[in-house]
Amino acid sequence: MANSSNVSIDQSSTPEIRKVSTGQPFVWLRAGLADLFETPIASIAYGLLFAIAGDIILIFSWRHPHLFTAAISGFLLLGPILAAGLYEISRRKEQGLTSTFVESLSGLQRNRESLAFFGLALAALGIAWERISAILFALLSGANATTATELLRQLIGDPQQWPFLALWLFIGALLALLVFALSVISVPLLLDRRIDTVSAILLSLKAFAGNYPVLLLWAALIVLLTLVGFASLLFGLIIIMPILGHASWHAYRDLVE
Repeated sequence: MANSSNVSIDQSSTPEIRKVSTGQPFVWLRAGLADLFETPIASIAYGLLFAIAGDIILIFSWRHPHLFTAAISGFLLLGPILAAGLYEISRRKEQGLTSTFVESLSGLQRNRESLAFFGLALAALGIAWERISAILFALLSGANATTATELLRQLIGDPQQWPFLALWLFIGALLALLVFALSVISVPLLLDRRIDTVSAILLSLKAFAGNYPVLLLWAALIVLLTLVGFASLLFGLIIIMPILGHASWHAYRDLVE
């Protein structure tokens, strides 16, 4: 058995991308749930961290509407790198190894420069979205809400605000789709193989282009389940985020030879 401190494959050639069937996202979710049941303590520890992060977002951005909406979006944008420990738990499980929360962090030490570079790239995209969101709210909406609730009421209740809302959603969706395409397999790949960030991103784009109907369904499921987690006053995130993290590892395994 390979030592868990090493990447599983010493990659000397570019891996191939597989085609997957339409219903595969539901298989990934079932596999993610199975991983959660097998490593409940370490997995739920990550779920608690996601829930606490969500609480912090709600508390500090509630009275800054443009920050609130950008922060919720940013939570989704940064999810792939935040879930790296969950990928490591699933990777170790494949090798017959148990995982504690501390042991799962060891995966971040492999290929750490590439992981850090990718994390910085995602953070930069998150900051760019916050600035775009702020400009749109300042120049286009004309809304003067002081809380997120007031903003939502203004945008939905005033038909004159609907074009702004549609524009904001359209730009946010495009950015989210870009981030998803860049990251759908990048972080698991960087954890699993000796590969540089640019190559991982290019492979992720190739996987998305070759399987976009399936991966669009997968993206929709991720967004839907994350929103369910927020709607449950963040309690749902404690379970939902570990399932999604583990499932994303299985998505990577299916998509990359």
